[in-house]
Amino acid sequence: MNLRNNALKTLRETSRTFYIPISRLPGGLQDAVASAYLCMRAIDEVEDHPDLDNFTKGKILRQMSLNLQAAVEKSGIEDFSAGLVPYSHCLPDVSLRLGQWAVLAPDTIAPRVWDATASMADRMAYWAENNWTIRTKAHLDQYTFSVAGSVGLLLSDLWAWYDGTQTNRQQAIGFGRGLQAVNIVRNHREDLRRGVNFIPQGWKIEDVHEYARHNLKLADLYTQSLGRGPALDFCKIPLALAHGTLEVMALGKEKLSRSDVMALVEQITR
Repeated sequence: MNLRNNALKTLRETSRTFYIPISRLPGGLQDAVASAYLCMRAIDEVEDHPDLDNFTKGKILRQMSLNLQAAVEKSGIEDFSAGLVPYSHCLPDVSLRLGQWAVLAPDTIAPRVWDATASMADRMAYWAENNWTIRTKAHLDQYTFSVAGSVGLLLSDLWAWYDGTQTNRQQAIGFGRGLQAVNIVRNHREDLRRGVNFIPQGWKIEDVHEYARHNLKLADLYTQSLGRGPALDFCKIPLALAHGTLEVMALGKEKLSRSDVMALVEQITR
């Protein structure tokens, strides 16, 4: 129970988008999804670290991947930190606590969470080592699958594990890609300041808006196919926030205000 409480506390501190839908999930599924989200957040914070060079980011991410690949049913929290001690002074708390998030997942689904996180860490290492070079739409598709479309696939596996819910996997990828594309639009100026551009050559920001809308249509189909239950309760909140964010950015605003977010969430959950 302490692991779950710690996970929810960290979720509340790190993500206003995902804390609410995760906190509403039933026990076992909540542990699985919280574990997956925080494991992904742990490696994401390495990828986005403002003070680490790209070579070091790749080295850390590959070590985290190896630790996850080495996990077995009796692995303890400390086993997921092997080789990371030299970086403990600079890594954020959520990354250093990867072991806590990894062991939170129920035993019968934990290996799937570890596998997904390990694979993503390797892909993030590749993109860091190549300075997130996006020149074509194919590159953009590769990146958005690497860090988000693959999460859609993991979520589909978690729904099926929990209650047998079946989903369209192409639409699941679109769900992840759509949310990530909205993030790319929202963070474009900030990314440019750190020397990273996720927009393909020859594209305008409006083209990324269209890319996001296309994938959000797949996300809509994905969500509409879900019957009443925890999977639907979870998916409809971040999807609505993504649609809302894209709409306000098309009008020239930077993002949804906190009051806008709370109003949308209240409308969806009422």
